[in-house]
Formats: sequence, structure tokens, C-alpha cells
Amino acid sequence: MAPIAFSDIAKPSNDIVSKDFFHQAPFSVDVKTTAPNGVQFTTKAKSTGDNVAASLESKYSDKSTGLALTQGWDTKNVLSTKLELADAITPGLKTELVSALVPGVSKSVKFNTYFATDSINARAFVDLLKGPVFNADLTFGQDGLTTGGALTYDVKSAKLSSYTAAIGYKASAYAVALVASNNLSVFTAGYYHRVCPQLEVGTKATYDSKSTASGNPVAVELASKYQLDPTAFVKAKIADSGLVSLAYQQDLNKGVKLGFGTAFDALKFGEAAHKLGVSLSFSA
Repeated sequence: MAPIAFSDIAKPSNDIVSKDFFHQAPFSVDVKTTAPNGVQFTTKAKSTGDNVAASLESKYSDKSTGLALTQGWDTKNVLSTKLELADAITPGLKTELVSALVPGVSKSVKFNTYFATDSINARAFVDLLKGPVFNADLTFGQDGLTTGGALTYDVKSAKLSSYTAAIGYKASAYAVALVASNNLSVFTAGYYHRVCPQLEVGTKATYDSKSTASGNPVAVELASKYQLDPTAFVKAKIADSGLVSLAYQQDLNKGVKLGFGTAFDALKFGEAAHKLGVSLSFSA
């Protein structure tokens, strides 16, 4: 089995701290359906305060050839197309051609490559119209231990603009990770633990060596998730800044999920800076 991708080294702790908190938008909804011929349709919408951001997407996959075509359109008039080809040239190799067009305003074309074997996972992302800019990452893994690095290189200016390193270990019930980003100036440590089948906990600590802000030099977030039953869970998170986030999700029916979320500043409880959000998800 191939090691995880570089962006997933800290995924267990990142998910418990950041995922499934529904207060980021006052209201959001997504609908996913699959037609009899296998074409998948996805519609997403969320309120952003002054307006509603929405997108439409369709995806057709041919498993016999490894070819997939995804096309999308959103309320910012971005027309996107993604053409994927997996395992056709050699096992473990996947390529993508991704374009985005705003008629009369902007356009972008990216070429992405993914390659995975039993011991390595490599990815490369090239922005063909910007620079071009080359992003790549590579991980090595064995027996639950994964290490790797990522970089961004501007071909036109011949400059290495950023680089990141990470190491992580994942066992059946827990995972730890350490990531050094922003040219090894920002350090993030994460820990995740499945205490029992119903309870998960995790924490994330971030230190910016170049930060001149006063106060605590390390930002810490602690989160937990409790599975009430197979159809519902609650989540809670608290940060050292005093921000408290709470969430609840319930499966209303097969493929229908309803989520509620809130966030408030425990240090400024009397101020009107609190957030509420509702999320509705359909899948069929």
C-alpha cells in the first residue's frame, strides 16, 4: 500500500480540529446525485453574508480506461474543466489537466501528476500560464511512519519561493505529526487519539518563529468528537484565544445529513461576535 500524500500527513489531527464545524457560513447546502449512466452531479451553495456562492459540477468516469471528465460552473462565472487519466500509462500514475476560465477576465491551465508505489507518493502541480510555477511534494512511508517535503519553484524567475517538511506516525488508535512550513519558519504539531469507538480527541499547536505579535507565542486548539449513535455526533473545540466552537450533525435519512454549528468568544461573551451556521447535505 502506498504511503499517504504529503498533504495528509497531519490529516487526522487537522480533521478533528477543523472538519465538521458548521459555523463558517450561516447556511450551506450540497446535493450529490448519480445518474443511471454513472454521471455524477454535485450542486453546492452557501451564504456569505451579502450573497450566495454556488456551483454546479458534473463528472463522468470510464473505469475501463481510467478516464474521467469533470466540468463545473459557479456564480463567479468560472468555467472549470478537469480531465483525468489514471493507471493507463503505468500502474500508480495519474495525470490531470485542469483549466479555469472567466470569460473576458482571466484564465488558467494546470497540469498535475500523481505517482504512488509501495514506498513513495509523489505529486507535481504545474501552473502553465503563471510563471510557470512548479509545486511538488514527495513522501516516503513504512510501518506507519511517513516523512516528506514540498516546494514551490518559479521557473521564470528561477527562484525557490517556499518549502515545507513534515513527519508523521499513524497507528490504529492514534496519530502524531510535525510540520515545518513557510520555509521552515512555522511549526505545527498535531496529535489525534481514538480513545474508544465513540470518543475521539485531538490537539494542534502552532508556533511562528517570525511572528512579532505579543502574547502567547504558541497557538493551541483542543477538540473532541463524540458519536452519540450511528446517526449522530457532537463536536467541541476550544482555542487558547478563547474561541469556542460547537457542532452537531444528525443523519435524517439515508444520504441526508443536517448539521448545526456555533462559535463564540468565551473572553468576550457579552459582545455580538458570535457565529451560527446550518448545513444540509443530500447524497443519492
